[in-house]
Amino acid sequence: QVQLVESGGGSVQAGGSLRLSCAASGYMYSSYLMGWFRQAPGKEREGVAVIDSDGTTSYADSVKGRFTISKDNAKNTLYLQMNSLKPEDTAMYYCAADLIAGGSYFRWDDFVYRGQGTQVTVSS
Repeated sequence: QVQLVESGGGSVQAGGSLRLSCAASGYMYSSYLMGWFRQAPGKEREGVAVIDSDGTTSYADSVKGRFTISKDNAKNTLYLQMNSLKPEDTAMYYCAADLIAGGSYFRWDDFVYRGQGTQVTVSS
């Protein structure tokens, strides 16, 4: 059984940066596709970024050029570097791993393992 624990959230002013981490316990296959999602109050959860086993990345249009997803297989840790943060980036951020066969990259329910989230608040 794999457990995902996010950390690194906090409060920051607009234009600032944060780095989120997602530590996986239990056996994590390096072949797993992993991703970050977020959910703002009153809004649906949305995909932010994903990274495949070969390092290929994909981003939501709203974060392209500002966020960078990466992973360290040796440490079983996924990262999300967030720069030039905006108030609209305020949300609970979640990590996920192991996309089901035929699943969609940015669909939360299509991931087998999912974390509990870390809060990011960006003030103007």
